[in-house]
Amino acid sequence: MMSEAASPPPAKSGTGWLNLLVDYGPVLVFFLVYRHYSPSDHSNPIGEVFAVVSGTTAFMVAAVIALVVSRWKLGKISPMLWLSTTLIVGFGALTIALRDPVWIQRKPTAIYVMFGAVLLYGVRRGQAYLKLLLEAAFEGLDQTGWLKLSRNWGLFFFFLAALNEALRHYLSFGDWIAAKLWLFMPLSFLFTFAQIPMLLRHGLAQEAEAEVLSDPPHE
Repeated sequence: MMSEAASPPPAKSGTGWLNLLVDYGPVLVFFLVYRHYSPSDHSNPIGEVFAVVSGTTAFMVAAVIALVVSRWKLGKISPMLWLSTTLIVGFGALTIALRDPVWIQRKPTAIYVMFGAVLLYGVRRGQAYLKLLLEAAFEGLDQTGWLKLSRNWGLFFFFLAALNEALRHYLSFGDWIAAKLWLFMPLSFLFTFAQIPMLLRHGLAQEAEAEVLSDPPHE
């Protein structure tokens, strides 16, 4: 019994790439399928709608597959992933039924606003809801650090929601998809990296730093 209790926990270092694949794989699938079917002549509305519907269908299937892979390989499905997949399927179904890409574009805004509101509501009550999701990755972080991290991510989610709405209004659908992949993901990693000095001041274990960067909060 003592030897079992003293045995170290399983290593997490090999799951970083898998977390990224689960989180961003469906978006990449959406981007590739849409680009494949998107007509070279963007004035062709029928071809554009077909590309959107094809990409959305692939997006929904890839999101469900990511859910299964997360449960199979990581042994868990995070609440964020559950919510994201539910909204992908819901808004994706509206996009396919109404043939209107605006629904799939509104999905990230809904997720960002929801996450931001929940986190800031928790901070106002003195509770760090982010701790429920990420405690294993932020070893040693004290309560003040958790509250600051929750506050910062709550505000950042609202920023992403506003940015998504701005891009949705001013970019074409194809350019908006590219922005989702090549702008939002780097922004999230840069923001996560910027939090590390504060986290270290509030007790984050040095060895946990790599884990923080490999699996930041996401939509």
